[in-house]
Amino acid sequence: MNDTQYNYKVVRQFAVMTVIWGIVGMLVGVIIAAQLAWPALNFDIPWLTYGRLRPLHTNAVIFAFGGSALFATSYYAVQRTCHARLFGGPLVAFTFWGWQIVIVLAAITLPLGYTTAKEYAELEWPIDILIALVWVAYAIVFFGTIATRKVKHIYVANWFFGAFILTVALLHIVNSAEVPAGFLKSYSAYAGVQDAMVQWWYGHNAVGFFLTAGFLGMMYYFIPKQAGRPVYSYRLSIVHFWALIFTYMWAGPHHLHYTALPDWAQSIGMIFSLILLAPSWGGMINGIMTLSGAWHKLRTDPILKFLIVSLSFYGMSTFEGPMMSIKTVNALSHYTDWTVGHVHSGALGWVAMISIGSLYYLLPRLFGRTEMYSTKAITLHFWITTIGIVLYIASMWIAGVMQGLMWRAVNEDGTLTYTFVESVKATYPYYVIRLTGGLLVLSGMFVMAWNMFKTIAAGKAVEGQIPPVSAGSGLDAPAHA
Repeated sequence: MNDTQYNYKVVRQFAVMTVIWGIVGMLVGVIIAAQLAWPALNFDIPWLTYGRLRPLHTNAVIFAFGGSALFATSYYAVQRTCHARLFGGPLVAFTFWGWQIVIVLAAITLPLGYTTAKEYAELEWPIDILIALVWVAYAIVFFGTIATRKVKHIYVANWFFGAFILTVALLHIVNSAEVPAGFLKSYSAYAGVQDAMVQWWYGHNAVGFFLTAGFLGMMYYFIPKQAGRPVYSYRLSIVHFWALIFTYMWAGPHHLHYTALPDWAQSIGMIFSLILLAPSWGGMINGIMTLSGAWHKLRTDPILKFLIVSLSFYGMSTFEGPMMSIKTVNALSHYTDWTVGHVHSGALGWVAMISIGSLYYLLPRLFGRTEMYSTKAITLHFWITTIGIVLYIASMWIAGVMQGLMWRAVNEDGTLTYTFVESVKATYPYYVIRLTGGLLVLSGMFVMAWNMFKTIAAGKAVEGQIPPVSAGSGLDAPAHA
């Protein structure tokens, strides 16, 4: 081990796998989108049915693509802002290989039908144990690096990464408590409405911490770096952190409106969801306003386009989410494709775009180059992806509102105006548009993969040098990182 160099090997590994798993996860998404338009595409093969591929898609895009992006960027940012090599020695490699094994096991077991049937927590108990072990190792590496830092200040990105690591560990361990009934079969430790409440405490906070707090850490590091500007308001970033971290934990019950969950618990979930709008938009404004004095860079820098447009989608999603948590709105939106549109405005617009922009910043620096192999390819990727996301979410918004209105429409005598089958038929063209949008987003990932491998081929793996003496990394930007 060389204590004068950062550990970029694991960052390179996770960065490359982020792109590969992104293609795999989005390809499965495109397949099931096509199945919704043309159900015969499952070919009557059990492991190709929608019910088995859908959890594979969600696990692949959240934990394989998103998770690998979070590992790569958090390992890079914590080293650079702490001026310290990753702590933990062999634990670092264990987090990479352990996480890849988890993903491969998910790709095998889910199509075979082994599932707990819990949203975003479908994996069976042996895999859950491996996830917990990898995550504990991740926490030791991350917080050990912070503990051995040569810089007094802990930059705000590390606060978000740290909160994401700790909270996801808590969520996973509590929600995955189960009684084994065989090697790949278990029963939840909870029952009935308690099981539902624990599940959506986990489910919504998986969104709140895995898909929000972690990627906000990404935002607070890579936007200032790419823009060459300090964070707009460091004070706002601290307020953003504490307000978001406290509020998000209480929002889960909004998934259980009009269920057996006590009405007061549903109302608390709704209230905290509405409160969430303030810290979410505070963070979005802080990120976008970081470009103050550097707006002209958006014209020529496609990486910055990815990063800033991702914040626009973040702001839109975090407005839409609280609105959908209002009971009267939820009565229209729940169980419709409006929810699917909302989820993907966050997952594709926010998570995927901030990850892609961050990786385009990272990859050249990991392979000794000043920039990616092709800037034109980055621009092409940006426009393909943006158009694809707009087609996807707009079609699902329209389809969802239409479904909700058709389902609640009644005749003068109180009978339903439309049958359920009529609403499915009316949705068909929007499913085709959604598939088109998904194909565009997937095509963009292939463009990125080509650009990445060309960059790797033209470069050489490098390890960054740790500064020998550090006075601090500054309060308003990762200036010396």
